[in-house]
Amino acid sequence: ARQLCGILNDTYPTEAVCIKADVSTPEGAKKLISEAISAFGDIDVLVNNAGIAQQKLFTDITNEDWTKMVNTNLSSVFYLCREATPFMVSKKSGNIVNISSIWGETGGSCEVHYSAAKAGVIGLTKALAKELAPSGITVNCVCPGVIRTDMLSSFTEEDLKALADETPVMRLGTPKDVADAVLYLGTNSGFVTGQVLGVNGGLYV
Repeated sequence: ARQLCGILNDTYPTEAVCIKADVSTPEGAKKLISEAISAFGDIDVLVNNAGIAQQKLFTDITNEDWTKMVNTNLSSVFYLCREATPFMVSKKSGNIVNISSIWGETGGSCEVHYSAAKAGVIGLTKALAKELAPSGITVNCVCPGVIRTDMLSSFTEEDLKALADETPVMRLGTPKDVADAVLYLGTNSGFVTGQVLGVNGGLYV
């Protein structure tokens, strides 16, 4: 289902379209890009932000846990990049921003499957950046630290305070902190590619 969720602005006409698709599958990714192209006729920036998290002991991770985590956090990036890049290559321009995680860089205890999938996003970013650079397309990655989102809904206020105290800037990150980094990489001039930008408040640098 698709519905218009933006309105025209008198100064800067803008339009947003919500497209429901399961991007952890090839069919869902194809549907998303196809409907976006139908709505807007082109694609300039792709931000791969689909993600789930789960905390479990390594020995408790099931086959289903592993498959769902990898498909959502890593395979979706592959599927969407594969669908979007032909449109970018044809016009010799475009920006891809993939969202990984600080655990993709350092590894997180009790989050082996999450850490592995997010590390895969970093590897995909670096390799694809080299492949697409001659076509004028940048591919970069943002690695958020502890960001106050629904993924932290199971944490107590005491847990969140402890995480903030552990972060050198003494606070948790916000969605805007991450969005600002994505905006920069999604509109950069083309000489920044294959990079991993940490948005982590100095945690584990």
